[in-house]
Amino acid sequence: MLDITSLLLIAVILIAFIVFMSFFPVMLWISALASGVRIGIITLVAMRLRRVIPSRIVNPMIKAHKAGLAITINQLESHYLAGGNVDRVVNALIAAERANIQLAFERAAAIDLAGRDVLQAVQMSVNPKVIETPWVAAVAKDGIEVKVKARVTVRANIERLVGGAGEETIMARVGEGIVTTVGSASTHKEVLENPDLISRTVLGKGLDAGTAFEILSIDIADVDVGKNIGANLQTEQAEADKRIAQAKAEERRAMAVAHEQEMKARVEEMRAKVVEAESQVPLAMAEALRGGKLGVMDYMNLKNIDADTQMRDAFGKMNPDDGGSK
Repeated sequence: MLDITSLLLIAVILIAFIVFMSFFPVMLWISALASGVRIGIITLVAMRLRRVIPSRIVNPMIKAHKAGLAITINQLESHYLAGGNVDRVVNALIAAERANIQLAFERAAAIDLAGRDVLQAVQMSVNPKVIETPWVAAVAKDGIEVKVKARVTVRANIERLVGGAGEETIMARVGEGIVTTVGSASTHKEVLENPDLISRTVLGKGLDAGTAFEILSIDIADVDVGKNIGANLQTEQAEADKRIAQAKAEERRAMAVAHEQEMKARVEEMRAKVVEAESQVPLAMAEALRGGKLGVMDYMNLKNIDADTQMRDAFGKMNPDDGGSK
């Protein structure tokens, strides 16, 4: 019975010790004191109550103290509670201090909370970054396409990291400058002979205004000749004009056919009217005979004349060869 009680007592003491050590980070507090960072154990316990991981604050604080930075626990804890990366901010401040770059904690915290990598920004301030643009196609005044690829050397501007445009804006502006320069050239040979003309023109436009970077140089990596856009456009225009002319000619032909059919219909209509008029002649003659306006002899003479006329027409339509054989 005594052994079981002793074991239970030892287990309770061990559990209590583990809970105490987890809730009261004594080892972390000892490490801070050994590093010269004065922080009370109550402060560490209060961090636990505020759901702040003490190691995320104390370790960067030790690092900053060793680097000689004047940063307080409250500053680091407030940045952590705001959702920032405390360790990255401290590393950026140390790098800026070593590179003799003026960077306050408030500025670094604001850059970090804005979603930018403040440590990378400091490193880019010391070691500029080279951004390579994709192939940018532009057309000179002679209609020849010119493809240009450029390398832009940029340096981060710490003061404009918050609210400044990113690399995509730089690449878009450089592409716009390339298109403008090539489009202003009289011939594509002018661009091929003087590729530095593009660099001078683009740099003169101040493309880094409003961005988080400072453009140091723009170097033309490669220039290539593309398609003859002018000739292709002229060919396509000629083909379009030909199709338009063919459509108009087809329209005129259809109108002519329709007009011809209309004339044929009118001819048939006139013939119908003639037949209709001729059918009225016998009726008129019969009416004249009944009314005494036309005598029988006159009618007989008219019939003889008509028969004579038909005979003459028949003779006139006879084939001369047939007449000779008869």
